[in-house]
Amino acid sequence: MEQSDHEGVVIYGSWISSLTARVKIALKLKGIDYEYVEEDITNKSQMLLSYNPVHKQVPILVHQGRPVVESQVILEYIDENWSNAPKLLPEDPYEKAKIRFWAKFFDDKIIPVIQAILRSKSGEGRESLIQELSETIKVFEEGTKRDFGQESPPLFNGDSLGFLGIVVSSYVCSYKAIHEAFSTILIAEKNPAFLSWVNELLEHPLVEETQPPHDKLVARFKLLQA
Repeated sequence: MEQSDHEGVVIYGSWISSLTARVKIALKLKGIDYEYVEEDITNKSQMLLSYNPVHKQVPILVHQGRPVVESQVILEYIDENWSNAPKLLPEDPYEKAKIRFWAKFFDDKIIPVIQAILRSKSGEGRESLIQELSETIKVFEEGTKRDFGQESPPLFNGDSLGFLGIVVSSYVCSYKAIHEAFSTILIAEKNPAFLSWVNELLEHPLVEETQPPHDKLVARFKLLQA
């Protein structure tokens, strides 16, 4: 691949955005240099609005002047455009479809419950949401074991992170900041497999490198409860 294809790569993101972290991890895995533009999500720039006029959200990947939006779409674009190893998704269409399904399940079913917990006040409402999260994670645990025929889903591709590992790690690896700020949401007794997967992901250097600063996250989560 010509070096010119690596040029003109820009991420528009936010330090607190776990979805932005996904894009950073994928580009770093592929060895692609990029420019990073920090966006104020409370005062979005005209550039952001012009690149993503539909959702008006980060992350946005701009490659040679052309924007790609939605984090999972961006991950697939990166994997297909820079097809060098490590691959994020397998070549086999069926295995690829299963990973896409569970990545979508994570974004559609697990993330919204975590977001609801972060917005909730203490009491029965929050406890109900934490129970819902545990039950949804249980579906993820059992479903991935069934579909992939192994004790853990394919979060890694050898020593590298895979597509599903990037999706999961970017969002839940900040759970310790949530616990410190106001509430325990991942309970080892209820979801031991999932928590062990998350802690394994936390040990990967790129996950650690792209996580927002712990203290800043704790402060931001506490603000949500003010």
